[in-house]
Amino acid sequence: MTKKLIVVFLLGSFLIGCKVKQRVSYSKKKTETVSTSKKEVTKPSSNDGGLYPMPEDSGKFVQFEIKSAEEYIATFSEVAQLEMKAYGIPASITLAQGLLESGFGKGELAMKTNNHFGIKCHKGWQGDYDFHDDDEKGECFRKYNHPMYSYRDHSIFLTSRSRYAFLFDYRNSDYRNWARGLKKAGYATDKKYPNKLISLIERYDLDTYDLNVVRAGFGRQKRQVVANQKKEVAAKRQKVHVVKEGDTLYAIARSYSITVDDLKRFNYMYDNTISVGQELKLPAQKFN
Repeated sequence: MTKKLIVVFLLGSFLIGCKVKQRVSYSKKKTETVSTSKKEVTKPSSNDGGLYPMPEDSGKFVQFEIKSAEEYIATFSEVAQLEMKAYGIPASITLAQGLLESGFGKGELAMKTNNHFGIKCHKGWQGDYDFHDDDEKGECFRKYNHPMYSYRDHSIFLTSRSRYAFLFDYRNSDYRNWARGLKKAGYATDKKYPNKLISLIERYDLDTYDLNVVRAGFGRQKRQVVANQKKEVAAKRQKVHVVKEGDTLYAIARSYSITVDDLKRFNYMYDNTISVGQELKLPAQKFN
């Protein structure tokens, strides 16, 4: 009788052990949540001109422990400045939006998605997501494993949509026009959105981060646009045009605001035949 009880006990223990092992094995497949303090955050390098490498996605949901607005700014100010260097968006605007949209990093949406800018899924989003009540109940919001992915996606979001293009005509130290422009472009429905951003910027002196970037030689993006336009004008003012495939005399003459007859006369041409690689001289007086 005693031997039978021992056998039953051992068999039962074995079966229970198997069940426990199965549960442990299954739990490892779930996404882990890792809490981290500011001291443990490794800041990315900016040695590539601002387009710094993002933290490797380990598959773990990294949750930051942030207790105040000041701690939020201390944690993300460097990231915002690097994004400014890379994409031209004022660091003050990025930080103010992050503070406002994420509730200083402690809001419900930020806590469950690491989405610090309230960016919704929108058409074409293929990343992770979660649902949250906003303008409507149960709206789809983007989800990130690391807060820095949210900062990078914010930069890409603003620079890749045509409705925000006019913002880059402003100096990237002009946070007031940027704040008003975001509302105008439809980033938020709140009528007080610009004033809230401006208030946060001025309360915490966030514009000092803009000035740091500008002083480091990263001017507004419009300067690059103007430089490119000057190059295009200079190219059109060249005194020689090299014929490319698909060129016609009419198209060439029109691009330089001269007549076909003037172009032919200046190059001693008696017909409209041109060949790829041929150099056509242009009337200098037209381009002074």
